[in-house]
Amino acid sequence: MAEKGVGTDSQEGADAEAAARGGRPRNPSLDDAIIQATRRRLVVDGYSRMTLGDIASDAGVTRPTLYRRWPGKFELVVDALDFGFRAQRATYPNLELAKLRPFEAFTEAIRRVDPCYFNPDAMILMGNFMGEAFRTPELLEIVREHAVEPRVDLVERVLDDLRSRGEVREDIDTHTLATICFGSYYAAFLRGDSDREDLAEKVAATLWPGIAVVQT
Repeated sequence: MAEKGVGTDSQEGADAEAAARGGRPRNPSLDDAIIQATRRRLVVDGYSRMTLGDIASDAGVTRPTLYRRWPGKFELVVDALDFGFRAQRATYPNLELAKLRPFEAFTEAIRRVDPCYFNPDAMILMGNFMGEAFRTPELLEIVREHAVEPRVDLVERVLDDLRSRGEVREDIDTHTLATICFGSYYAAFLRGDSDREDLAEKVAATLWPGIAVVQT
């Protein structure tokens, strides 16, 4: 996916403004330490309980260092999320799903809908953001827009392509099927299934006989 990161424009503008004032350039290693500390605090404390002081301490920087880069906690968290979204996309194998065999394309799309594809703590993060739905709904909306919908939409697009090629039934509900695939990871997590490595294959094998067109 090629969309620009959530926080990229604001950061580039801040860097350009600092350069125009003759200020010191940003230190990428400090930025990375702060982002990583923020992501860890989101898992351990959740958004409401995490503090900029704790993040600064974990990252080995001062609070003024944080405020020179981000005006507040929300903006910092948005950039930390954006980092995760971009990092996950970078880990996808270089495959053209349309060139895979139908069942393999469906399986790969399900594999990529896994919230923990890149970050093993993603389920806890998602639970924390769902818990913020009333206090800070903007966070859940960002996650929905940049982490949920692109993944679920991929499953729908693969199914649409397979349907256009006559590989799956014309009457399938691609939206519901994609939602089921996404939800299977949450169900496995909540049921305590410790081994979810082959969940995509299991879900695909269970659903495929009911949607595939039998080739004669």
